Amino acid sequence: MTMKWDGVTPAQYDAMRKKLKMDEIAPQGLVFHVAGFKDNAIRITDIWESEEDFNNYAHNCIMPAAAENKLEGTPQIDIFPVYGTLVPAFSL
Repeated sequence: MTMKWDGVTPAQYDAMRKKLKMDEIAPQGLVFHVAGFKDNAIRITDIWESEEDFNNYAHNCIMPAAAENKLEGTPQIDIFPVYGTLVPAFSL
């Protein structure tokens, strides 16, 4: 899944992560998550076990938290099957 959400700031993303307790409780079906910012938008790439897992989390958790945190606009989401992955060891 890739997402682009115009106007979302790092502070709003941090508030969402805290609200969703993502660092404490991994969402069901989430395998990998990475986020960054470019051109006044957040860009997220996730790998989920299934499209259904993502859709359930988006509908039941992300969008209610976004409304509570007053995120504006609608995210542009693209979902596609994973063909291959490579995650070499690294540290940030």
